[in-house]
Amino acid sequence: MEFQNGDHASAKLLRSQGHIWNHIFSFINSMSLKCVVELGIPDIIHNYGKPMTLSKLIASLPINPSKTSCIHRLMRIMVHSGFFSRHNATENELEVEYTLTDDSILLLKDHPFSVIPFLHAMYDPILTKPWHHLSTWFKNDDSTPFATANGMMIWDYADRNPKMNKSFNEGMASDSQLITSVFIEKCKDMFNGSESLVDVAGGTGTLAKAIVESFPHLQCTVFDLPHVVAGLQGSCNLKYVGGDMFKEIPPADVILMKWIMHDWSDEECVKILKKCKEAIKSKGKEGKVIIIDMVIEEENGNDETVETELFLDMVVMALYNAKERNKKEWVKLISSAGFSDYKISPVLGLRSVIEIYP
Repeated sequence: MEFQNGDHASAKLLRSQGHIWNHIFSFINSMSLKCVVELGIPDIIHNYGKPMTLSKLIASLPINPSKTSCIHRLMRIMVHSGFFSRHNATENELEVEYTLTDDSILLLKDHPFSVIPFLHAMYDPILTKPWHHLSTWFKNDDSTPFATANGMMIWDYADRNPKMNKSFNEGMASDSQLITSVFIEKCKDMFNGSESLVDVAGGTGTLAKAIVESFPHLQCTVFDLPHVVAGLQGSCNLKYVGGDMFKEIPPADVILMKWIMHDWSDEECVKILKKCKEAIKSKGKEGKVIIIDMVIEEENGNDETVETELFLDMVVMALYNAKERNKKEWVKLISSAGFSDYKISPVLGLRSVIEIYP
């Protein structure tokens, strides 16, 4: 092949090669993060209480002595990714010091908002396997790449696999911790005048428990599939009910759904919303549905935010045959289900609070 314009053309090709390589190897960031968490490095540095030299870090790690020379390479990529800071640069690599960053604080095992359970859930081989079948799925008539990889839908798999079901529910519960804290702080006025609430597909009840604690006048129900709520114990104003949200949702003044709608197709979401509308009908115009979910902002978001939104959109496509939605798509769902008004509040980072009214 002859290059046009000599050096300029070859430089473009080399830049293109570098860009492609970066995407080919981008999984290494994820796997290195997984490794760092599994080795307990964030906790080790945190518990040390001050900047920790590489030599002291190595001495604290449960690793084979023959692998010690590789730790600085693992730390180097994690520094580049923003999970650790590097200090006191010297020619002696063993005396370089490391500290946590704001991001790695959430990688501490005992932090109240730790993302470790969510990380473990997302890295479960059952959930990563579908990505190896993505192109096959595009050519067949399976509903999801997960089904192509595992022979059944994710909900059926979770029902039959207690270990995966436990990991998934723990991951969702850990995600609820931070969201719940901010939600209750910023959205407490949403419960004014309400006496009852149903948390639809509320899992083990992390969000509902926090709501009950902050608003003891509310009677809360966690409503989820029977195998999810089996054996869970409620309290005087919190109960667990098993059922199918496509058939009937227990009546209440407020219906709450956190990170549920993005698991379903447009047609299924309209069905769910219609069941929600039936559930709040006794409250009249005072009833409402509160949705915590992503509202994609491809035009106004920063590069990292948009990339995360697009990642999540691909995740729900691969696992559920669903999608993340922009404002226009949300409004269409709300209108199709027969609701008259809505309000979107982008107060939860990547996710928004969507209030819809009958």
